[in-house]
Amino acid sequence: MKKILLSFLVLTVSLFATVTNQRASQELLDSKTPIVDIRTPEEWKETGLLKGSIPIMLFDEKGNYDLKVFLEKLNKAVDTSKAFAVICRTGSRTKVLSTYLSKKLNYNVINIQNGITYAIYMKLPIIPYKK
Repeated sequence: MKKILLSFLVLTVSLFATVTNQRASQELLDSKTPIVDIRTPEEWKETGLLKGSIPIMLFDEKGNYDLKVFLEKLNKAVDTSKAFAVICRTGSRTKVLSTYLSKKLNYNVINIQNGITYAIYMKLPIIPYKK
C-alpha cells in the first residue's frame, strides 16, 4: 500500500511540473521571478546581464558541463520548489535545460525564448557583469 501511495505521489508531482516558454519582458522582471543566466562569463562580459538575473554557468566555452555542480549552485541560489526562469544567448541551451529540469526533477521552469539577444533588442534593463 505504501508503494502504491508513493508511486501516486511521484506521478502527481510530475504532472504538475511544467516548462513555460516566453520571451523576456518587463512584466517578467516585475514579477520578481528568479532568472538564472546559464551563459559563460565571457558572454556575460560581452553583453551584460538582464537586471536581477543570477549568473550560474552551465556549459563552458568548450561545451563541457558539470550538471552536478550546476544543480548544487542552482539549488543554493533559487527556491526550486517555485517557478524560476532560465536564460542564455538565444534560447537554445535553455530549451534543452528547461525540459530536463522539468521532466527529470519536476521543476517549474520558464524558458526565456530568444534569450538575452531579445532582451537587448527590447531595451530591457541590462547591467554589466561583475565577478
